[in-house]
Amino acid sequence: MTRARVSVFLPTYAAEDPGSWEHVFHVAQAADLAGIDRLVVSDHVVFGENLEAYANPETGGVEGGRQPTGPDGHWLEPLTVLTAVAAQTDRVRLGTYILLAALRRPVVLAKQLATLDVLSRGRIDLGVGVGWQREEYEAAGLEFGARGRLLDHSLEVCQTLWREKRADFASPELQFGAIHAMPKPVQEGGVPIWVSGRCNPPVARRLARFGHGWIPWGDDAADPVESIPRMRSELDRAGGDSRGLAVLVPLPLPRPRNGSLDFGATVDRLGKLVDAGVTDVLAHVRTPDSYAGAQDVYSELVSALHETDRS
Repeated sequence: MTRARVSVFLPTYAAEDPGSWEHVFHVAQAADLAGIDRLVVSDHVVFGENLEAYANPETGGVEGGRQPTGPDGHWLEPLTVLTAVAAQTDRVRLGTYILLAALRRPVVLAKQLATLDVLSRGRIDLGVGVGWQREEYEAAGLEFGARGRLLDHSLEVCQTLWREKRADFASPELQFGAIHAMPKPVQEGGVPIWVSGRCNPPVARRLARFGHGWIPWGDDAADPVESIPRMRSELDRAGGDSRGLAVLVPLPLPRPRNGSLDFGATVDRLGKLVDAGVTDVLAHVRTPDSYAGAQDVYSELVSALHETDRS
């Protein structure tokens, strides 16, 4: 029996100070009980004022894209949020969509994620990408033009420390030997890494080296039926194994009508996506901030989307 696993966003950013973030926990607990498969959170550490760059595909943005807040929007740090949410949920997986991993010191990031995986009893997924904002890298003292290499470096350090009892590492940026980092993540091989990006050779190489799954971006996310075969070919050329490739794509949902969600067309589209190789969907649905309201929406969502089960 195959079906797409269902992810939803946690509301961890706001255009203005919401006064309280309790709604994050209400939504998380409701999703946990309703049977949502994964909760994901976004990441921005700081903002510059050139937010129009988000609409520039040449620097990692999306054609026609619009940043959801201004530069003074409130964005909670994702790993801190997931730690708090892990303590208040039991079964739902917890992930980043996406973490700008290169902005963190790799050895500290490895420790944070291993700790979070242990405390959550193996429920963490790490979605990563290079981002689009030059000012964010510059504020961290990093070179924006080197962000792909910096991301690869961070992932290599993390997996080395997660997998080796006595770790050695050497790169132009970092060298260490006979290093011990405990505890290891609960999940075998370390925290699963989901690589975000367009279908191109650098992303395919990153996916072949580190990735459990692919998060298509831009036009490739808009048409996964067309982009998945291309990525499978790129992944095989890069030395990876495309047969077990997991793919997470956005799934826009219709706006509520008469207080109820209309899932008919969405369920039909989801069936086609599953046939094309999509394993996970990120359902874009607005939910009430209350626990009861969010549970009603998520229960209806899970019931409708799981109708795509097929043997």
